[in-house]
Amino acid sequence: MRPLTDSKPKPLIDVAGRSLLDHTLDRVAAAGITDVVVNHRWLGEQIAAVVAQRQDLRITLSPEDQVLETGGGVQAALPLLGGEPFLILNADVFWLNGPTPAIDRLMAAWDDSQMDALLLVQRMVTGYGCEGPGDYFLDPVGRLTWRGEAAVAPHIFAGVQICHPRLFEEAPPAPFSMKALWDRAQANGRLFGILHDGLWFHLSRPGDVETTMQVLVDDRLI
Repeated sequence: MRPLTDSKPKPLIDVAGRSLLDHTLDRVAAAGITDVVVNHRWLGEQIAAVVAQRQDLRITLSPEDQVLETGGGVQAALPLLGGEPFLILNADVFWLNGPTPAIDRLMAAWDDSQMDALLLVQRMVTGYGCEGPGDYFLDPVGRLTWRGEAAVAPHIFAGVQICHPRLFEEAPPAPFSMKALWDRAQANGRLFGILHDGLWFHLSRPGDVETTMQVLVDDRLI
């Protein structure tokens, strides 16, 4: 995202008048969730200043003094998250809900007896900013399978998921990616997904912000 991230962390990039982080926290609050952990490293003092202004959520900061990657960052925050399933949201996506909010759909679909992780996925052909071969196949009962040797897969992880703390049992030392844990859940038949039914944007380059804004304007969503 450089040069945008030279002077501000990626979660604070502005889209439609609010930071990506605030958009995410807005959706969390709308789902009735009140307690949030925000991890940060690069220019973390800016993130701390932004979340301090939120009055609708109880936010605890989990600073990282080194790169922990997606899995290691969550692992470091586990003492703050408790023993029940919890929601994880990435800060480099922006989405609009379909008829039912995506977080509500995830929470309604969660089945503790069958799942260790439940991922929101997006169709590659309908997501904005989707590049590469894709991530997963989604079967009729909702189980996810990594593309493996296949040239392409139709779905990409959409940056929103529910995980149970048991997923992190015997996790590798940080830094590590969440995919290492998803692979194990898949092998045990406990990795599931649901398909996002609204607009979804992956923001990895400055031009992606411009594309997002243009789509929102063209569709009269802002």
